[in-house]
Amino acid sequence: MSKDKNLEIERKFLIKYPDTAMLEGIKGARKIDITQTYTEGGARLRRWQEGDRVSYIKTVKTHITDLTRIELENEITKDEYEILLKEETSRLKKTRYRIPFEDHLLEIDIFPFWKNQAFLEIELESEEEAFSIPEYITVIKEVIEDKAYRNFALSKKIPKEEIF
Repeated sequence: MSKDKNLEIERKFLIKYPDTAMLEGIKGARKIDITQTYTEGGARLRRWQEGDRVSYIKTVKTHITDLTRIELENEITKDEYEILLKEETSRLKKTRYRIPFEDHLLEIDIFPFWKNQAFLEIELESEEEAFSIPEYITVIKEVIEDKAYRNFALSKKIPKEEIF
């Protein structure tokens, strides 16, 4: 993650569906169920559930480059979340695995509509920062520039699975 806490710099990859049991067994791994809702006003609302803990987050992103965005994010109450849901335009559900790897935090998103593929996101300090991908992840292709693979686009239309 960038030193500027409001700057999100990330790379995003379409990957082969990982072994989720193996991911859960990695030391420091976290599994989070996410319902992600988009609103008429352009905000993203998230309901995060990790075990028994539930939190609600409102995010507004501003595009700078394909890799970099300004991200304004704050936790909101359940009541605020439910009020904002009235502006819903689309919704997406996923399970996220947050895996520490070397000096980075990997985020692997599993979707109920895909059986063969998933996403890997890696947040960076700069667009040029070097990083590694663990051997247990098979990259199909980088999709950071492909708008069809953005979560908002997936909430509207799901691309067919890649054939590999």
